[in-house]
Amino acid sequence: MKITLKVWRQPNNKDKGRFETYGLDVTEHMSFLEMFDVLNEQLVSKKEEPVAFEHDCREGICGACSMVINGKPHGPMKGTTTCQVHMRAFNDGDTIVVEPFRAQAFPVIKDLVVDRSSFDKIIQAGGYVSVNTGQAQDGNAIPIEKDQSSRAMDAAACIGCGACVAACPNASAMLFTAAKVSHLALMPQGQVERSKRANKMVTQMDEEGFGMCSNTRACEAECPKEISWDNIARMNREYIGSVFGSEV
Repeated sequence: MKITLKVWRQPNNKDKGRFETYGLDVTEHMSFLEMFDVLNEQLVSKKEEPVAFEHDCREGICGACSMVINGKPHGPMKGTTTCQVHMRAFNDGDTIVVEPFRAQAFPVIKDLVVDRSSFDKIIQAGGYVSVNTGQAQDGNAIPIEKDQSSRAMDAAACIGCGACVAACPNASAMLFTAAKVSHLALMPQGQVERSKRANKMVTQMDEEGFGMCSNTRACEAECPKEISWDNIARMNREYIGSVFGSEV
């Protein structure tokens, strides 16, 4: 199949950047990143600069492959990361527009690579978990309701890719921050620093320049791990409780 690829090229954060157009012959069995490998091989053979993009596991686990494909973070498929998208999701003759995640807090490093260290700072602001679990069997014996542990694990599924930020018209990181706050707030091991953690992580999120939630739910719709926006309500309760000195 033949496709036309319009790719955002930006050598550094100071450059304005622009779209460049490439024609490619691909097979429907290629993954989206394999298609980019083919493109870069062609560019290198012509002694041109290859397209910079992030990837690691290529198994939908790490979230490093983040791209906006035809206006949608991670592309057209629900609950799927960029590396899990295959060319069979497109048609022969299609024009595919690929650009980086766009947010003030995610400055472009080069081409499709953005600096997401602001997420790391939010995690670091959350601090540590101080709990004496005893021996391994003691930790495993802590009684936790199945519904509560399931909600905690659903929140912990967040891979920190930033799709929620890219999808949000305000570039809000509330779904990401909420997932990180929630999964520890729901577990007994996270209770000691529960109030302090929510306050510090929300404060750091604001300092990094992310916008506020306006309830469009685009974050939930585009999240490759389908994290529920219910976590945002839980984070708000945790934050309000930390401000007024009571757990809600």
